[in-house]
Amino acid sequence: MSSSFGVYLVGFIILVIGLALGAHLAGVPSMWIAVGVICLIGIGILSAVKKTQGRAGGPSGPASGPPRV
Repeated sequence: MSSSFGVYLVGFIILVIGLALGAHLAGVPSMWIAVGVICLIGIGILSAVKKTQGRAGGPSGPASGPPRV
């Protein structure tokens, strides 16, 4: 796990906790808060992978060199 992935994910989890706490204080039922948290964590993981995927230097990354003809 790269450090940028971890930092992105930790920040997103802090955001989700804040939103869940706000929803709890607003009187939203716990079941719907749980559903929202699960969905947001899934979105956060997908976003973190997408943001950090290009930095790995895979076949399509900057380490592959010029295209061959």
